[in-house]
Amino acid sequence: MGSNKVSVRIYGQEYVISGDKSQEHMIRVAAYVDTKMHELGSLFKKSPVSSLAVLSAVNIADEYFTVMQKIDESKITNEQMEGDIHRYEQLWEEAKKTLSDQRKETQDVIREKEELAEKLREKERQIEELLKGEKNIEAEVEKHKAITEAETEEKYKDLENNFFDLQMENIQLKSEVEKLKSRIEQEF
Repeated sequence: MGSNKVSVRIYGQEYVISGDKSQEHMIRVAAYVDTKMHELGSLFKKSPVSSLAVLSAVNIADEYFTVMQKIDESKITNEQMEGDIHRYEQLWEEAKKTLSDQRKETQDVIREKEELAEKLREKERQIEELLKGEKNIEAEVEKHKAITEAETEEKYKDLENNFFDLQMENIQLKSEVEKLKSRIEQEF
């Protein structure tokens, strides 16, 4: 049967046990059985040794099955934990990717904001130019007041049309500036 043999005492009786396990292991097992039989012997003093042996075997089998059940439950818990670990690792990777994507989006938004700010500055420069042009037109109108009424009225109408066109362009530019400002504010 086994390559190791050991002599042990169980409930006062000598036994020779052989097996593949170490002698220390077989001695511990025999001592455990001896302890169980003594525990039951102290409870059932008049029971025959065979009954104590069977009761001890039943108690030890019960302990064995209880331990095996706990091992099975531990395996299930371990598998669940490994699944949870895998899920958390996936969530971690997704979170890192999301963070990276958000950083890229933020950089894109900042770049777009800078471009829009530059466009806004350009539109403001154009508005300033238009306002200067408007002032020049007003100065021109003042100069030509001395011209005859007919010429003045004709030139006045021309200037008025130009002024109106400039005002319309000014309104359009102001509208574009407001839209750009609104867009920048919405993005940030």
